[in-house]
Amino acid sequence: MADSAAALLLAPGDSVGIALQPLKPGETRLGVVIAEPVPAGHKFALRAHNAGDPIIKYGQVMGEATFAIAPGQHVHVQNVGMSAPGRTSGQSGRLPEPPDRRSFLGFPRGGGRAGTRNFIGVIASVNCSSTVCNAIAREANARLLPEFPNIDGFVPIVHDQGCGIATAGEGFALLVRVLKGYRDHPNFGGVLLVGLGCEVNQLTLYHRDDETRQRHSSFNIQEVGGSAGAVRCALERLRPIAARANIDRRRSLPVSDLVLGMQCGGSDGFSGITANPALGVASDLLVAAGGTSILSETPEIYGAEHLLIARASAGDGERLQQMIRWWEEYTRGNGASLDNNPSPGNKRGGITTILEKSLGAVAKAGFAPVSAVHGYADPIRGPGLVYMDSPGYDPVAATGQVAAGANVIAFTTGRGSCFGSHPVPSLKLASNSALWRAMQGDMDINCGKVAEGQVSLQEMGAEIYHKILDTASGERSKSEIFGYGDAEFVPWRIGAVL
Repeated sequence: MADSAAALLLAPGDSVGIALQPLKPGETRLGVVIAEPVPAGHKFALRAHNAGDPIIKYGQVMGEATFAIAPGQHVHVQNVGMSAPGRTSGQSGRLPEPPDRRSFLGFPRGGGRAGTRNFIGVIASVNCSSTVCNAIAREANARLLPEFPNIDGFVPIVHDQGCGIATAGEGFALLVRVLKGYRDHPNFGGVLLVGLGCEVNQLTLYHRDDETRQRHSSFNIQEVGGSAGAVRCALERLRPIAARANIDRRRSLPVSDLVLGMQCGGSDGFSGITANPALGVASDLLVAAGGTSILSETPEIYGAEHLLIARASAGDGERLQQMIRWWEEYTRGNGASLDNNPSPGNKRGGITTILEKSLGAVAKAGFAPVSAVHGYADPIRGPGLVYMDSPGYDPVAATGQVAAGANVIAFTTGRGSCFGSHPVPSLKLASNSALWRAMQGDMDINCGKVAEGQVSLQEMGAEIYHKILDTASGERSKSEIFGYGDAEFVPWRIGAVL
């Protein structure tokens, strides 16, 4: 229920309203007199709360009053704290009718997998080869790319891991899984892997049975004359790979070949009202058309996981519960807790507790049934809405989604996150129009139109769905135009550095 586009009640029984624009003392909104200034995106009390009373938003407990709060007062970190999650029952999943548009223009890669881009990857097996991989990509883009106009570019995939790590540990297994996911990613028309030669993460782990110099090659720097020799060797090996990838052409492919990675970062009080639920509508449309959507960031569904478990099978629901328990132990073992979130920027935007943030973040999942629950970077072949475990740190979460098979990413933000992820295009969805106006060079879609009453959530979701298909068909995102992507490959690091 909206109050003249100035305030919003999200669910019956909520104890707070949402300011859609800055509210001044003396205004009457949602039946209460505003008692003090309330910034846009922030909350105000709709009824009196005693210390210890639950704060209800989205129809769920998002915290508890730490002091008495009078009707009309600003409800935020000064008078609200973390509480035990008030997990009520969720609803079983449901989907809309499939949309009319159910195809896009992509690169068929076989096995029901499709590329939305035609890059060639230059992948480092270890931090020691990262500088050389950057030099190789730079030289290849300058010297080879002009000869092969159907290639989108040579991109370096570099990192700070690969040695000083135990091969029997979980961290090593994650790194290998991520690098194999990138090696085989459908947005790469070809791949060159480069190692140093003496590292723990040996190139022999990444040899493919079908490896040929047409699509894949690898070598160690120590075996080709050092750094300068490695660049020369790489250009020789990349030429036939580029020639083969240059033959690839876009064709009409079914939406079932799309795998959408959903991210949120720099969230604000509008994220859970506009951008996240609108992306949820788009995700439901994609799944209804046969595609796959990936939701991740386990620390940022904490307290809202029951909404997903209600839509999952008993086995998948238990697996998600186990992930939550693992994260509770993991953070406790590192002297932290899951309620250390949200960030200072989130709080300035109106988010008070991790429970509130999680309830808004889960809205990205729409209402589809949860078809599977996966570990970090596990290969995902869909279809449907799937959950993949990951940290809430955006580059690590997105890296896992790409390794799992995501070939397009939609990223909601309220504060203004700047993110891109080679080799996958990333769309930015602004939760509010002020951000859209301030950062039009970075934002692809303005979801603030929902809060302003210009469009419904369903209309906004349909716009996002079509933008996803246009981007998958070759339309460049704002982050691609600027050049993001080379520094955003961040595999999850777990375990001791030796």
